[in-house]
Amino acid sequence: MTASELILVDSSGWVEYMGGGPKEGEFGRFIDSGSATLLPTIVIYEVYKKLWGTDRKTVVERFVSHALRQLIVPLDERLAMAAAQVSVEHKLHMADAIIYATARSFSAKLITSDQAFRGLPGATLL
Repeated sequence: MTASELILVDSSGWVEYMGGGPKEGEFGRFIDSGSATLLPTIVIYEVYKKLWGTDRKTVVERFVSHALRQLIVPLDERLAMAAAQVSVEHKLHMADAIIYATARSFSAKLITSDQAFRGLPGATLL
């Protein structure tokens, strides 16, 4: 992977990385690679919610610090419509469709451990 390659690490990856999960190192390889990292607002929501439910508020603060240094992508009307199409075409739930449509819209590599993305072009499953 080159430093100029655009990536999008999905919620599962951020939770593993920030929470010290078994795939922390695998996701860390991408998050810490120096590549430009897209961060859809739906990922911020999912990760913040998951981490907020823990007793480790320092992990939440660390995630927010990391998040604010990424290329944050808000959900606008263009992405919403692209996500709706992706959802129907690939039978993805709303959040996954938004994440996948965001990656595709920016020609970014999607890094995930979520099986919902298995076999989709541009998705790398860890």
